[in-house]
Amino acid sequence: MRVLGLDVGAKTIGVALSDELGWTAQPVKVIRRTVADDDIAAVREIIAAYAVERIVIGLPKNMNGSLGPQAEKAMAFRDALAAVTSIPIVMWDERLSTVAAQRALLAADVSRRRRKQVVDKIAAVLILQGYLNSRR
Repeated sequence: MRVLGLDVGAKTIGVALSDELGWTAQPVKVIRRTVADDDIAAVREIIAAYAVERIVIGLPKNMNGSLGPQAEKAMAFRDALAAVTSIPIVMWDERLSTVAAQRALLAADVSRRRRKQVVDKIAAVLILQGYLNSRR
């Protein structure tokens, strides 16, 4: 089963995809956000291209577990996507996923410019891999 992982931010959407067995997550791309309809259309293209059967969207909770403005935006994106697809959508706690992605890229000695280009899709990988690991 192919699972799509999304790290929805204000300017970009990091995209990751599982292998067909649903064991590992790989980075796919970063979608530059424009208007909501175009953002949803870009995600729908990926869904169709890879025959996605489930979607996992990162839910950026505050450290105390409460939901803040960014979580509200992620849930609004989920609602907009759910309105145009029948694929199940799961919200996944993504606290510190971007921080973890930054640390991994720093440890790999990736340049600052390159980190900026890939951090969102690496965060999407971490979100998706966390979800996949929880299902085992």
